[in-house]
Amino acid sequence: MNKNMQRLVNIAGKERRTIIGLMSGTSLDGLDIALCDFVGHGTHTSVFLRAFTTTPYSSEFKKQVKSIFSKRQVDLESVCLMNAYVGRYHADLINASLKQWQVEPSEVDAIASHGQTIYHAPASLHKIDGMPDATLQIGDGDHIAVKTGIVTLSDFRQKHIAAGGEGAPLAVYGDYLLFSEEGQNRIMLNIGGIANFTFLPGDLDTTRIFSTDVGPGNTLMDAYIQSRFPDRFFDADSELALSGTANDGLVAALLDHPFFEQGFPKTTGPELFNLAYLEQAQQRSGTAQLSPADVMASLNQFSAISICNALKRTLGAERFEVFLSGGGMHNPLLIRNIEQRLTGVVIRDTAELGVSPDAKEAVLFATLANECLVGDKLDFGPGKMRIPSVHMGKISLPE
Repeated sequence: MNKNMQRLVNIAGKERRTIIGLMSGTSLDGLDIALCDFVGHGTHTSVFLRAFTTTPYSSEFKKQVKSIFSKRQVDLESVCLMNAYVGRYHADLINASLKQWQVEPSEVDAIASHGQTIYHAPASLHKIDGMPDATLQIGDGDHIAVKTGIVTLSDFRQKHIAAGGEGAPLAVYGDYLLFSEEGQNRIMLNIGGIANFTFLPGDLDTTRIFSTDVGPGNTLMDAYIQSRFPDRFFDADSELALSGTANDGLVAALLDHPFFEQGFPKTTGPELFNLAYLEQAQQRSGTAQLSPADVMASLNQFSAISICNALKRTLGAERFEVFLSGGGMHNPLLIRNIEQRLTGVVIRDTAELGVSPDAKEAVLFATLANECLVGDKLDFGPGKMRIPSVHMGKISLPE
């Protein structure tokens, strides 16, 4: 047997697997790197987070990615070069983290790399007859595998699309395996650039489980503050938003889009919710002269309302608990706005379930890799909330 194939067989046969999960979101904060140990698979999965770090991206790297990010027309050579560059750069960050943690690459069985999304194009957004749902993440897995010497799984979203999904959100798989609890309806709410949630019913009926995007989390707030204050990447501690007052007219205009009336599940991204979207809403509402503080307060409230409306629409009178993760949970005004609209709902974070909320998405991609390597098929059943019952991840060998 080819030694690389034997290597995969050996990994699959191990009682405990060590997998690094990587996540780089649309907010471009940095690369999340989670070193995880896995025992078992499927609903018998146990995960232990050994180490976690977020390595901030440099201003130059952010500038390079943004030059090709979420644009319908970009320089093709730049996309080609950045695909290789991001892979090599992420490999460097992994190697540096392993050295810091005093872990040898030979101790790691696999890397699960989300890559860097540069364009997300569900059919509901592009509306081009005859063309399928599509998405594109760069950061080639072969470059990571070769430079680290570790088997790498990447490009997870393509299989989801090929099997009938929209390529997002993928958190539902890991959420189900790691966080389902009999007798408790749980909402796993992740507020990144885009806010999304997974519904985990307490009756453990897999046909009722689903995951969906609900609208902007941080993406519009981050884009706006960067456009007005180039030295600031986000509204730290809600400082600017807290100094302003939300404008009801602007908030209403921001909420006035067919996306919010679409059924679940659905996906979106900065391709829709961007500065042009804000500018159009300000023109319609006559709020072009609002102060930056008032605009930021309005964007904050817009994100909170879109999240809460989606949750209420989903569960109606059913009782549920919310478990937070993602960068948005560190935005105090956003969380306060959500809590005010979800009265009587218990809101916690995933640390109570044994996984750091900052590390959760990286851990979930490591979980997808574990399933790809050793898992059996998961059956989520038919229906409008159908989740493709597939294993995801393209395998890149280091030799």
